[in-house]
Amino acid sequence: MEHTHTIDSVCTYCGVGCDIAAEVQDNTIYAINAHPEGVVSQGKLCVKGKYGFDFLTAPDRLKTPRIKKRFLANNPAIFEAIAPLLKEYDEVWMEAALDAATTAVAMKLQEIRQKYGAKSICALGGARTSCESAYLLQKFTRHTLGSPHVDNCARVCHAPSLKGMRETIGEGAATNPYNDIYNTEFMIVIGSNTTEAHPIISNRIVDVATKHDNLAVFDVREITLHRFAKYKAILPHEANLMVLNMLAYVIIDEELYDEHFLEDRTKGFAEFKEKILSDPFANPAYFETISGYEHLSKLIPKVAREYALKNSMIFWGLGITEHVDGSQAVMAIIHLALMTGNVGKSGAGLMPLRGQNNVQGACDMGMLPNYAPDYQEPKETGMMTPDLINAMQEGRIKALLNMGEDITHIHPNTNKITKAIENLELIVVQELFMTDIAARADIVIGVKSAYEKTGVYVNAMRRLHLSQPLVHSNLPDDWEVIQQIENKLAGEYHYSDSKGIWNEVREVAYRRFSGASYTRLERHRVRGLQWPVHTEDTPILHQLDFRTEDGYGRFCYHPYLLRGMVQELTNNALTGYYLTTGRTLAQYNNASQTSRSEKLNKRYDETVLLVHKEDAKDFPTPYVVLQTAFGKSAPLRVKFTDKVQPKTLFCTFHHATSNINHLFGDRRDNLTGTAAFKSIKVAIIQAP
Repeated sequence: MEHTHTIDSVCTYCGVGCDIAAEVQDNTIYAINAHPEGVVSQGKLCVKGKYGFDFLTAPDRLKTPRIKKRFLANNPAIFEAIAPLLKEYDEVWMEAALDAATTAVAMKLQEIRQKYGAKSICALGGARTSCESAYLLQKFTRHTLGSPHVDNCARVCHAPSLKGMRETIGEGAATNPYNDIYNTEFMIVIGSNTTEAHPIISNRIVDVATKHDNLAVFDVREITLHRFAKYKAILPHEANLMVLNMLAYVIIDEELYDEHFLEDRTKGFAEFKEKILSDPFANPAYFETISGYEHLSKLIPKVAREYALKNSMIFWGLGITEHVDGSQAVMAIIHLALMTGNVGKSGAGLMPLRGQNNVQGACDMGMLPNYAPDYQEPKETGMMTPDLINAMQEGRIKALLNMGEDITHIHPNTNKITKAIENLELIVVQELFMTDIAARADIVIGVKSAYEKTGVYVNAMRRLHLSQPLVHSNLPDDWEVIQQIENKLAGEYHYSDSKGIWNEVREVAYRRFSGASYTRLERHRVRGLQWPVHTEDTPILHQLDFRTEDGYGRFCYHPYLLRGMVQELTNNALTGYYLTTGRTLAQYNNASQTSRSEKLNKRYDETVLLVHKEDAKDFPTPYVVLQTAFGKSAPLRVKFTDKVQPKTLFCTFHHATSNINHLFGDRRDNLTGTAAFKSIKVAIIQAP
């Protein structure tokens, strides 16, 4: 196309963080392609990255702040202060100038803080915006408002990876760059449907597996990646920790561990060894007693041997972390690397596959209740999101600041959450669209998307990418909204641009970002820089020491506790249906962006329930409703397949109208509060 110009930036979707090149003319994007020299994308994009930009010009894009009429009626002083800046929108909302909206927020926050105390306020979000905005929200909440209660959507995804990795090796992030996949001799993928959730990483895995036949895949259902695997393992629900401990058992029992690495770089192996060898659930022979899964007793030792004797990498996703023992399963993964020396070198490492484009960055910025920026100890530890919901229900939390996190869609026990937020006196949402939580808010402020602003994003391999606007927008950036509110409460923020905030980040979070100036990030935009960045960056972590206080890796054994499907199978009493959830390639998270792209939405515009063919007799109607003690789904279309196990169901969670998260209660990882989304027993109700 004539007169177009190409602008380089970073994809706004998953944690892979692909390099993109947009073709732009007259402030309109006509095409997005992979950057031809992109280190991450390698010249390829998934369908979301290529076609998922229509949301920018969607007719329902939030462009003017809105304030609920009911809120104004309940707060006459605020109404009087901003009345000249309001105009009618519909029967529920008034439109307001940004100055009026931020004035209303500031006045109500001040009132709530004076009436109930600073700790009655909480802030959530930050994984869908830049590091600069995530940093400023936690700073504003902690320092200006005086509340320790900040969190982000890592609470429903990879908080267990952060916890499990920090407990064992001192750092909760991927150890290697993606291209190390080409240097590995063996790969294990567990709890990750990589071709759907992280397709540009799966391209590398498939390339290597096709050439070298060196891939093991563990999942509760058959996924595309199984087609390329040497070892194809289908697991019963909630058996991850047991299987990972079994891999360790084989390595120890057959003395396949690296004695020199253990002696030089770890602590606690002798005690770990004693405990695991005496644990009956750690012996792969246990599967000989589990009907339908007997083959795992022989497959697991084969995987363990190859992993131990080769330079190996392990990849995992939410199929590991979203369980009651998610953090402990992550520790079990780290144990495998520590025993075999498969960490701290090229082609050998640990790869948690992050879900959102800046969830790594939001955590790095301190948008967590138990970590300040740079994972330093905060002055006061706040509450995690599930505990904040309980506090809302009990009336102890009175205000919620929400920046891009659709809490009433993506979190579990939706019926409980929607009742809890009814007790709040203020809900402020910064968003692109009227998401479910935005519709329930008191004040909604439309903001720039990632394609409309400058900012740093950190992907799943710790790679910093400085985005630049693809198109111009008159909307405020998230940090500009926060600064306006702060200026009306304290007047201490005077940032003229995102660069000023980032320079402060470099000082506060110096252990990771001191050398990552905008100038260097601009110069290395295609390659990016992997933190920690000082004089140079660090593609591979833990080469000499682990990032613990004394530099040693630690073993923290946790036995598997018999429960759920495994317990029923052990007792030969499997009944009912177990549901697991996941992603599909064409949609992303709450689908607020992807559902507004016709090319993406026509690929997957409704939630489909996958059912094994043998179970057809229990599904005589085209649609069914799933039910638990916590709620019901909407009617779901049934599709029969042999890609799930009998008595196992699968569906996605993208569409809020499907009410999938109504089904899940408060079962969660016991260390991080991450919801147990990957397994729940459901009842089947025939839909008309």
